[in-house]
Amino acid sequence: MERRSFLKTVGTAGLAAGVTPAWSMNYGANRQSPDLGASSTENASEKASPEKILLKDYRPRSLYKIPITEVPKAKFPVVDMHSHAYAKTPEEIAERVRNMDEVGIAKTIILTDAHGTAFDEIYRSHAAYPDRFELWCGFDYRGYDQPGFGPQALLALEQCHKAGAQGVGELHDKGKGLVSSTMNAFGMHPDDPRMDSLFERCGQLGMPVNLHVADPIWMYEAMDNKNDGLMNAFEWRLDNQPGIVGHSGMIDILENTVKKHSGTTFIACHFANLDYDLARLGQILERHPNLYADIAARYAETAPIPRFVSQFYAKYADRLLYGTDMGFDIPMYRVTFRILETLDEHFYETDMFSYHWSLNGFGLPDEILQKVYRTNAEKILSSRGKQVRA
Repeated sequence: MERRSFLKTVGTAGLAAGVTPAWSMNYGANRQSPDLGASSTENASEKASPEKILLKDYRPRSLYKIPITEVPKAKFPVVDMHSHAYAKTPEEIAERVRNMDEVGIAKTIILTDAHGTAFDEIYRSHAAYPDRFELWCGFDYRGYDQPGFGPQALLALEQCHKAGAQGVGELHDKGKGLVSSTMNAFGMHPDDPRMDSLFERCGQLGMPVNLHVADPIWMYEAMDNKNDGLMNAFEWRLDNQPGIVGHSGMIDILENTVKKHSGTTFIACHFANLDYDLARLGQILERHPNLYADIAARYAETAPIPRFVSQFYAKYADRLLYGTDMGFDIPMYRVTFRILETLDEHFYETDMFSYHWSLNGFGLPDEILQKVYRTNAEKILSSRGKQVRA
């Protein structure tokens, strides 16, 4: 749309959507704006010489007078396909359910990555809310480096399934091999033949697998003045890890795994960490109908390029799943909704995401939102009964 036409229409269209146009806003209420009423002493204490400001302390604030959209509740009911057992006590779990109610989360998938008694404990702690939580388990890697690995791990998986596990995850491999909270199976990647029987059994039991491969590309780049994700990358850097499989190699391992086990449903979490190269992710999705991708904890990596990302959502709307992976605080959910649902521009959530760059909303249409929020998840969760074989 030509810019002048846009400026003429956004006033009425924005009001119809509940958005206050910038030219009629009360700028004093703009939370992105600096506090002009702050005392000179306070301002002076916050000031530092530009030559001495460290990147980790950089906290930009937008000065643009543009619409700010509050999204207190998701536009449609949501299935959060990627979360963890952040709440431990009955009181904390009850608080989590209240938060879910307030923001419109109908169900949360808890990726425990646990097995045995550890899984049983987490399962029991959430048993009071069977319609709100679904628990997924992990694999038992003990003895992975010994001859005969497999049968014991299969038994542990089947015991978890009988105990209530409905899926598997989050499995992790950032380049050294599969790891869990209790075991490092360094050298064994998801496409290793030792893993074949486990993934095949997941397919037979109708247990989807959430698989985390690699990490954002910035973690693999040199930690220098050309790395535009340095602020976050330095904390999670992988460029200094000897013997690690590189980013592209890990994506190859993901595709090898999904291809070998076509009867098993896989969810590549975090956009398969291809948030910087969604074209490659799209090609992989096209080649493998048993693969989905969740969008958890990669809002900051995609929100800087909203037009391209919105096109990706439109093209692959049937294969993307909402997820958070960032706790259960109400403000966190609302930030994700703002990015997905609105056309807000140039706003910061530095403390939440640890990047210094600004974010933008995608303004996804209702049809896509409904698929990403819920219907794609329901397709996966409801199909499992048809797959189960003893």
